[in-house]
Amino acid sequence: MRCFWDAAAALDPAGARGKDEALRFALCRPEPLRALFEGTGLRNVAVDAIAVPTVFRDFDDYWSPFLAGGAPAPAYCMSLDAARRAVLRERLRATLPVAPDGRIPLSARTGMVRGAA
Repeated sequence: MRCFWDAAAALDPAGARGKDEALRFALCRPEPLRALFEGTGLRNVAVDAIAVPTVFRDFDDYWSPFLAGGAPAPAYCMSLDAARRAVLRERLRATLPVAPDGRIPLSARTGMVRGAA
């Protein structure tokens, strides 16, 4: 998602930034997540990142979910007219890491929290 929102914000700073989940949801960051769990009374709260390799077969494999609407990134993508969507698509194509065989290796990240009552 980071690649998508960075490309969208570069082309449409006012429109895209307000939809970027990492900016909209403070709990996407470790310290606010830690504070939330400590606020419930848990002790020894630890927040760790989990990275999951996410490899796309090719650019079409990466791009096609953005054409489905629904979640914030696809909904934003589909709200663009065809010309602006094409510019976003080409910006992404130019900035994504592409392996020699055409695969696009990325990592999906999430947070894990543990603590003691």
